[in-house]
Amino acid sequence: MTGAIAFKTPKPEILARRDTIISDLGGLLPTDCLIHEARELVPFETDAFLAYTRVPLAVCLPETTEQVARVLAYCHENGIPVVPRGAGTSLSGGAIGQEDAIILGLSRMNRILDIDLPNRAAVVQAGVTNIAISEAVKPEGFFYAPDPSSQLACTIGGNIGMNSGGAHCLKYGVTTNNLMGVKLVLTDGTVIELGGKALDAAGLDLLALVCGSEGQFGIITEATVRLLASPEGARPVLFGFPTSESAGACVTDIIAAGIIPVAIEFMDKPAIEICEAFAKAGYPLDAGALLIIEVEGSEDEMEAMLARIIAIAETHGVMAIRRCQSATEAALIWKGRKSAFGATGRIADYICMDGTVPLSQLSHVLKKTSEITDRYGLRVANVFHAGDGNMHPLILYNINDPEDAARAEEAGAEILKLCVDAGGCLTGEHGVGIEKRDLMRHQYGEADLRQQMAVRAAFDAEWMLNPSKVFPLEGRDD
Repeated sequence: MTGAIAFKTPKPEILARRDTIISDLGGLLPTDCLIHEARELVPFETDAFLAYTRVPLAVCLPETTEQVARVLAYCHENGIPVVPRGAGTSLSGGAIGQEDAIILGLSRMNRILDIDLPNRAAVVQAGVTNIAISEAVKPEGFFYAPDPSSQLACTIGGNIGMNSGGAHCLKYGVTTNNLMGVKLVLTDGTVIELGGKALDAAGLDLLALVCGSEGQFGIITEATVRLLASPEGARPVLFGFPTSESAGACVTDIIAAGIIPVAIEFMDKPAIEICEAFAKAGYPLDAGALLIIEVEGSEDEMEAMLARIIAIAETHGVMAIRRCQSATEAALIWKGRKSAFGATGRIADYICMDGTVPLSQLSHVLKKTSEITDRYGLRVANVFHAGDGNMHPLILYNINDPEDAARAEEAGAEILKLCVDAGGCLTGEHGVGIEKRDLMRHQYGEADLRQQMAVRAAFDAEWMLNPSKVFPLEGRDD
C-alpha cells in the first residue's frame, strides 16, 4: 500500500550511485553484515506498521560500535540517509526505510556486557531483547521494569528510541525512568557517552533528550539500565464490569484514592473475546469490560490493597472478581493480555493507536472512540494501560482494500485528535514515526515545533537520520 502518508522523495543522485555505495559499505563491514540483494531486502521493507512499505537501498548489520561509527561517518560524508532498526516491532512506522537510505540494524549487537548488582545496573548492547535482561538477573532476585507487550522480540535500542512503557509502568515508570546511560554514535561517526552507573550525571541531562528521540539524534549501541529487586509477591486479579464506561470510571477512582497498583490493564468486550479465544485465560465473556489489576508486596500488603480496590470496584457495579490461585494461573492471565496484538492479527488487519489521556477523561474518550469507529463502519477492540491513560484502540480493517484502509487511517486520526483535545497527547510509548507525523500540528503550535526541530538539527543538521519521521515534511529546513 502506498497510502496517504508521504515519504521524502528519494534523491536520484544517491540512487544512481547505488552500486558504488554498496561496494564501499562492503569494505567497511564483514561480508555477512551487508544485505543488498532484492529478495533479501524484502523482510526489511516494513516494520509492524504493515500498511506502508519501502525497500531500502541496503541493510547494514554491524556487530560493534566501531562498525556503526564507520558506516555513519561514510554516510554522513556522502549524504546518504540512515534509518536505525532494532527488531522491527515499531507500530508507528518508525523503522520503515526509504529507497535512497540504508537501514542500520542493531540485531547482531545482542550481548549483555555487564551485570553490576551492587550498583543495581546492567550494561547491554542495543540489540538485546527487553525480556533477556530480566531473565539474566531473575536468579539473583532482580528484574528490569519496562515490559512492552512485544518484550519477547523488541530490543533495548528500540525501547529507548520510542521511550517504551508496558503494563508495569504505572508503578515503575517507562524507559526513561529506568535508563541510566547510553553509548551514542552521532551522525558523523563520533562516539559519545551520556550518563552511567552514577545516580546523577553532571552537566545537561542529554540522556533524557535522547530517550524518545526516535533515532534522530544518533544511533544507540549500548545502554546502562536500572535493575530493581523483585517483589516478595505479586498477584493479578480480574475484575469484570458491565460497560467500558464503568470500568474506566473505576480506574479513575482507584488512582484518585492514592492507590498505585503495579498495573491496571483494560480490555473491552471485543478484546476479551479475541484474547480469550487465543489464550484460554478464563476471562469473563459475559462482561462488557475487564480490568487486570496486579498488586505486589507481602501477603498482608496485597490483601490490604486489594480490599480497598474491591470496595471501589463495587461502587461501579463490578460483575465478577477472580483472584488467581497459582503462578500458572497468573501467567495465563498475563498471556492473554500480552498476546492481544498477535491474537487480533489472527482475525483481521489492524492499526494500533497510542494516544494518552488524563484518567478523568477515560470514560469519555472510550465512548467517543466507539462513536468514531461506528461512524466509519469499522470495528474496534480496546486494550490498553489504563493506569496511566495510555490507550491502544485496535481499529480492524482489510489491508488489501484501499477504501477500507483509508477509512481506518481517518478514524485513527480522529481518535488521536480526540485524545489531544481531551488534554492528552498523540503517543504514550509507540512513538510518532510516520503514523502520527502529520498530526503533530494538532498537538503543537508552530513555535513549539520549530524549537523541537532546532534541537533535532543540533544533532543532525542535514536531517540524515530517520528523515521521514516525527516532524511534518512541510516547513523543514532540510
